Amino acid sequence: MSDVALSIVLGIGLAAATGLRVFLPMLIVSGAAYGGHLPLSDGFAWLGTPSALTMLSVATLVEILAYCIPGVDNLLDTLATPAAFIAGTIVSAAVMTDLPPMVQWTAAVIAGGGIAGLTQGVTATLRANSTIWTGGLGNLFLSVAELTGALVISLLALAAPAAAVALVILLLWLAIRLLRRLLRTSRPSTRQE
Repeated sequence: MSDVALSIVLGIGLAAATGLRVFLPMLIVSGAAYGGHLPLSDGFAWLGTPSALTMLSVATLVEILAYCIPGVDNLLDTLATPAAFIAGTIVSAAVMTDLPPMVQWTAAVIAGGGIAGLTQGVTATLRANSTIWTGGLGNLFLSVAELTGALVISLLALAAPAAAVALVILLLWLAIRLLRRLLRTSRPSTRQE
């Protein structure tokens, strides 16, 4: 795979992870860039600074803790949907190196922001259904699954970007199947007796 294609796939994988947790993938990118393991596009050197690393560490910790509080997690999903789109766009643009700016930003907005928004939308819908079906008790398990997914996808994207995108596709497919099943069982029967 060419370096350009690899950087685009890396951006898409990381963007998908921002749909699960907004700040954790950005923190991982920041740490990798700060450690010299990940080159960043022009204009994104700030992401590999100690200040960004500190800020993203605090934001990640607050986000993780907030998603553990029933009720607050649903409120956060409302805020996280546009934030995930923005974070997905930023993180994908940051790692899409050696591209002309027009191509870089077009790919970042459409592919990066799009997959982040899709992932966030699916998880927000799952959380809303979890709240209805479990009274919010199942949301903690969903939060842990999202956190784990964001961590695994982010690290996998750095090591094997194509495998990370394949994992994202698999997880979205499974989540959509689960949502369909939940929505089918929650509809009242329309049969006439």
